[in-house]
Amino acid sequence: MYRDGPTDDASEQRAFKLDELAAEADVSVRTIRYYVQRGLLAPPVFRGRDTVYGEGHLNRLRLIKRLQDERYLPLDAIASELEGKSDADVRLMLDRLDRSIKSERPEPETVAGDGPFRARLRPVTRSGGERWVKFVLADGVELSVREDAGWDAEALAERVRASLGRRR
Repeated sequence: MYRDGPTDDASEQRAFKLDELAAEADVSVRTIRYYVQRGLLAPPVFRGRDTVYGEGHLNRLRLIKRLQDERYLPLDAIASELEGKSDADVRLMLDRLDRSIKSERPEPETVAGDGPFRARLRPVTRSGGERWVKFVLADGVELSVREDAGWDAEALAERVRASLGRRR
């Protein structure tokens, strides 16, 4: 179920022991072991005699908890939703949950990105009540993704936005 494993490069991510990960994610050690057994989390990496968990594990735990607490999804539905998702996909899903919560309250336009390329992410409601997220790629160029289109559509839009940012 888990596509990306944790990297061995300590400079890319924090490393956690099992009890540290449990405390950081606000779940029990037993829950983490259960999620590894069910395939919701990748097994930890062995470093000598110790096991190490990374940021990918933490993000996945946070997402599982939020999907249970905020969307009231059962664990089987969450397992289906997470099947084959990479660490990057999980981060996008967390970001999308954050945006959906923020979009329930009116806020000014948010600007994301850095350097010469900046994308503006704006929730827009169109006729018929459909909600869209608009990615402004450049002056006069926008990419719109329907808010309920799913994680894959959001991931594709993010890849397009990121690829344009690297060219400049």
